[in-house]
Amino acid sequence: MSWLQDLAWPWLLLALPLPWLVRRLLPPVATGAALRVPWADRLDTAAGVTGGRRGARGGLRLWLAAVAWACLCVAAARPQALGEAVQPPQAGRDLMLAVDLSGSMAEEDMLLGNRVVDRLTAAKAVIADFLDRRGGDRVGLLVFGRRAYAVAPLTLDRDSVREQLMTSVVGLAGRETAIGDAIGLAVKRLRGQPEGQRVLILLTDGVNTAGLLEPLKAAELARDAGVRVHTIAFGGAGGAMQSPFGFRLPGPVEEIDEDTLQRIADMTGGRMFRGRDTGELAGIYAEIDRLEPVERPAEAVRPRIERYHVPLAWALGLALLAWMPWPRRRRGLMEAAG
Repeated sequence: MSWLQDLAWPWLLLALPLPWLVRRLLPPVATGAALRVPWADRLDTAAGVTGGRRGARGGLRLWLAAVAWACLCVAAARPQALGEAVQPPQAGRDLMLAVDLSGSMAEEDMLLGNRVVDRLTAAKAVIADFLDRRGGDRVGLLVFGRRAYAVAPLTLDRDSVREQLMTSVVGLAGRETAIGDAIGLAVKRLRGQPEGQRVLILLTDGVNTAGLLEPLKAAELARDAGVRVHTIAFGGAGGAMQSPFGFRLPGPVEEIDEDTLQRIADMTGGRMFRGRDTGELAGIYAEIDRLEPVERPAEAVRPRIERYHVPLAWALGLALLAWMPWPRRRRGLMEAAG
């Protein structure tokens, strides 16, 4: 039987011969009839109960009681069955992604495959690939420009985060850059999460030009809240302009405040990275993936399912059958039936 695959307490089966030992070792109880009459055997005969019938019924009751006792011992030994294999969930980090949507992210100075794309499109492709490797993380997404907005809360549903990322467009949060506000909002979202696993990855291509919170002040808040901030300065060597003859001309060099981004990372225990093209950005996120590894799941386990209720039900049913009063048929009825 499947419910006898394993016993949690097999030593309880030693109680199986206990009734037999009690009957063999203890002296019989002396019993006597309260009233003896000389015609007792005639009454039994008239009632149709012979000694053989009494013996047959007594033997059957004894066997039912014995089987009930055996089932009760098996139930006490706690039979168990192995359930289907269960994979423990991955234990990851609470990871917040902050993506710059300021006007400069529309600059088309990146190569994706064999085509020139703007910085935001390149960043989306790399971040989407990064999300695919973060199974087990609770990931959230915020975007910032003139203001900072949380567009996806911390969630295990990475598909919803990816969808929000792909629908984001340049200028959605304003065309300026509020780095300090983005860090402050991320700290607010991460503060209530378990300590030790709070991480912010901030990508920007500019200088803090808006917002109410200075970047270094926001970094202090992140440090005090136990949020580790990795900063990414992303962008090419400069802008580009389309000439009237169909080819691209170099534009003015755009400034990225790498010093401030470096100080933010240092203050919070993170790393600062510089990405000038899509390949470098992909390498940066691969490095962050190494720095912030997802704890791999433990080996699959098969839970033990209790099955003691099966023999217990048999024991109760057989005990009731053994001790319940059985109907007695008169000899006359048996002869009539014959």
